Amino acid sequence: MKTPAFNLISPISTAILLFMLFGSVSMTNAQTQAGWHTLSSDTEPHHRHENAYAAVDNKLYLLGGRGERPVDIYDPGTDSWSTGATPPLPMHHFQAVSYEGKIYVMGALTGGYPDEDPVPNVYIYDPEADQWTRGPAIPKDRRRGAAGAIAHNGKIYLVGGIQNGHIDGHVRWFDSFDPETGEWTRLADAPRYRDHFQVSIIDGKLYAAGGRRTSQATGETFQLTIPEVDVYDFATGTWSPLPPSGDLPTERAGTTAISVGANLIVIGGESGAQQQAHAEVEAYNTETREWTALPSLNTGRHGTQAVVYDGNIYIAAGSKVRGADEVNTQEVLTIPDSLQK
Repeated sequence: MKTPAFNLISPISTAILLFMLFGSVSMTNAQTQAGWHTLSSDTEPHHRHENAYAAVDNKLYLLGGRGERPVDIYDPGTDSWSTGATPPLPMHHFQAVSYEGKIYVMGALTGGYPDEDPVPNVYIYDPEADQWTRGPAIPKDRRRGAAGAIAHNGKIYLVGGIQNGHIDGHVRWFDSFDPETGEWTRLADAPRYRDHFQVSIIDGKLYAAGGRRTSQATGETFQLTIPEVDVYDFATGTWSPLPPSGDLPTERAGTTAISVGANLIVIGGESGAQQQAHAEVEAYNTETREWTALPSLNTGRHGTQAVVYDGNIYIAAGSKVRGADEVNTQEVLTIPDSLQK
């Protein structure tokens, strides 16, 4: 693990950071005001990991994960969970994409560890109808899982991933998918092989941070984490890496990534450096080009996805140790105004 480019030890530094992010708070109640809050609802979602989480309209949808798992639907207005339809096949290791009122799944795996197969089709969940639909086939020579996926200007982009579960076959591929026509387009390869990560878009640029080159065949399933951050500029159609100062401070895979204002935020994950899942939350300001440590998760977790909704960041489910120890808890962090500018 790399030495972070910020100091997490000094109480004075912590106080300054909290003041910058959240305004004037006393040290006695700073953790309560600034940190993550674990929600306690009368109803609960299913335990799951290697799942996804997505927002459509006024509800959040927890879907996928190893084994048979129905959709769990969270209503922030009532702080309650309900159960939706089960996917047509087990699907895991994917970043869900909300687009035009539906949730798209591509770049996913199916089957049991370690020789999982890429899901051969796009799958679409319609929250209004609570119905799954099998979409277009993914080209055979572009199928992979544990890839980053995101919507931008009417298309869904898929980058990186691994072809053969956790054994080998990590790729640099970058593709676009048109939900209206079903057309796939091959784009310029990313600079680095990368799987078990998620992507985010800020100001017309796609950021690929975290992840690893999974290689169970060599026994290095967790060790080959990637510090470098690669950026794709949609305006020029080119990739470029951030300078070394932009490397992810805490190397880890199985992360989730979101954007808030000018900030790329990387949450949780797993690595060969520790048995427990990572609780770190780190934000990269694309304007100042600096990383900042945000409050850590109450429960470190990997293999899930975070959602930005109504001024808050929500994260649910995942695994609390390297490998699998599924949880069903949900945490929320109120986004400070300083990050939304």
